[in-house]
Amino acid sequence: MSELMIEAEGLVKRYGDAEAVAGVSLAVPAGTVLGVLGPNGAGKTTTVRMLTTLTAPDAGWARVAGHDVVRETGAVRAKIGVTAQDATVDVLLTGRQNLTMIGRLSGLRRTDARRLAAALLDRFGLADAADRVVKAYSGGMRRRLDLAAGLVIRPPVLFLDEPTTGLDPASRVRMWSVIRELVADGATVLLTTQYLDEADELADRIVVVDHGRVIAAGTAAELRPGPAVPGSR
Repeated sequence: MSELMIEAEGLVKRYGDAEAVAGVSLAVPAGTVLGVLGPNGAGKTTTVRMLTTLTAPDAGWARVAGHDVVRETGAVRAKIGVTAQDATVDVLLTGRQNLTMIGRLSGLRRTDARRLAAALLDRFGLADAADRVVKAYSGGMRRRLDLAAGLVIRPPVLFLDEPTTGLDPASRVRMWSVIRELVADGATVLLTTQYLDEADELADRIVVVDHGRVIAAGTAAELRPGPAVPGSR
C-alpha cells in the first residue's frame, strides 16, 4: 500500500449522551480519494472536524500526513486544506481580495500573494469575476472560491465536506472536474457526500457511515448491489 496520508482508528465523539461518531476507522493512501457517504446526521462532518483538529476525539486516534491530530495540531493544519459546508470566505470582499488576504496571512509577500490569487482565480474559472464582491457570486462560484481558498498554502491533503450540496447540476459537474484536476496533481482527498453518484464518479474507495458507524466499505463496484437471482424475492 502507498503511504497513508489519512489514517484513523476507533474515532469516537460524544455530545452529552449522544454519540455522534461511534468508532470510525479510515485509511487513505497518498494520491487517492476516499468518499465518505451517508445521510445528514450520519457523523460525516464530526469525523472531518476531528481529522482537521477542530474537535478533539473522546476516544481513538488519527494521523494526517503522518502527524497526530491531537498532539501535533499545528503540523496537521500546515498540511491540509478544508472546504466546509458553509463558505468561509468574506462575502463583502472580492474574490481577488479574499485570496490575496489569505496568502498574506499565510506568510506570502504581497506580490506573491497577488500572483497566486490570480492563478487560482483563473484555474477555478473565476477570473472574470475576480473583482466582484463575493456576495454577488452564485452558489457554485462561492464553492469554487472556497475551494481555491483552501489551496493557497498548496496542501497535500484536502478535506471536502459536501462540496456540491445545493449546487445545480452544471455547477456540480464543474466542481467534479476541479477535484479530478487536484487529484491528478497529487492531492489526497477525503470527500464527504450524500450523493452516491458523486462518490461513484470521484472516489477510489467509499465508506458508508450511518449513526456514527462505518456500515460498509469498498470500491464503488464492490458496494453496488449484484444482479437479482432468478426466482428470488
